[in-house]
Amino acid sequence: MSVRATESNTTRVSLVILAVIATGAALYWLRGILTPLALAVFLAVMVDGFARVIRMRLPWVSERAALPLAIVLSVLLFGISTFVIAENATTFVGQLVAYTPRLNGLIAQVAGLLDIPVPPTVNDLFTQLNPGAYLADVAKGLQGFATDAFFILIYLGFIVASRRGFQRKVMGLFPHSAERHEAIQAFRRIRDGVERYLWVQTVTGLIIAVSSWIAMMVIGLDNAVFWAFLIFMASYIPVIGGAVGILAPPIFALIQFSTFWPAIILLAVLQAIQFVVGNIILPRMQGDSLNMDPVVVLLSLAFWGVIWGMAGMFLSTPLTVMAMVILAQFDGTRWLAVLLSADGEPEKLRDHKPTGSPDAKPATERRTSASRKRE
Repeated sequence: MSVRATESNTTRVSLVILAVIATGAALYWLRGILTPLALAVFLAVMVDGFARVIRMRLPWVSERAALPLAIVLSVLLFGISTFVIAENATTFVGQLVAYTPRLNGLIAQVAGLLDIPVPPTVNDLFTQLNPGAYLADVAKGLQGFATDAFFILIYLGFIVASRRGFQRKVMGLFPHSAERHEAIQAFRRIRDGVERYLWVQTVTGLIIAVSSWIAMMVIGLDNAVFWAFLIFMASYIPVIGGAVGILAPPIFALIQFSTFWPAIILLAVLQAIQFVVGNIILPRMQGDSLNMDPVVVLLSLAFWGVIWGMAGMFLSTPLTVMAMVILAQFDGTRWLAVLLSADGEPEKLRDHKPTGSPDAKPATERRTSASRKRE
């Protein structure tokens, strides 16, 4: 009996591993189609959460008007962000040209440390890089970005338009009330997990960006607004975003100022800001809402970055949260959810309603009661 059980468990684990490998391969091969769709779903969750916040904070706004208002505000925020990037990027490029002598001096200092007899200049490096050879790739990348943005908006429109039929589809897929209740609760846990992640990353990103902007203004760094905005956007990418926010402004400070001290001071201040937010504020806000192991966060960043590139890195944590919730629904894949969780109890993420609510039962108890009803 024990031998059969062991063989059954081995077969089940092997099938799950093969299914994970096949799913990863399919996600990679279909990334051109799935990446815009995933981003559109992510934006739809953002807009839906924004609409609920509007209804909560502004009771006089009706439920029918909240969603269009959320869409309009989201488009306005996107337009303002695009304008800030375009306006400051032009100034940034112009200042780089003006800082060419300073760049030549830094290159000469580095060449002296490396015992290079004839240090190259910026023009020499520019000629050796031959940027004209990469213009075709840049143009192709911009064209791909425009195409993806178009498809994302198309997908988003259809997702928003079809949201009313979601409940009827769930009733058709799950005719039994117990199964339907489990499916709806799983969807809400995924939605709430993504929304909590967005809320925490947005608030902490704003804290880091505003604090960094104040530090850069005190130092006198040019384009402080531009750098603060980039730091805020990079905060949505785990690990790498923080490194960009710490290193990029001090590197530019090396070019702008004639001494190293402003860059060193700015590096220390930005490091202190990231440390305080990442180790004090973020854990208090996040708590165990995501219940993800830090190693899993890093691995998911690498995995989704390989599969879907920059979009995958941006969506790595929400996608992993979604995978953990789905895997925790089934006994055969629950062990994967346990490995993804921080404390070995993925059911913590499953509790949608507050503790003490009649429906806030442990996941194992809900599965048992659901199976009894089906029987």
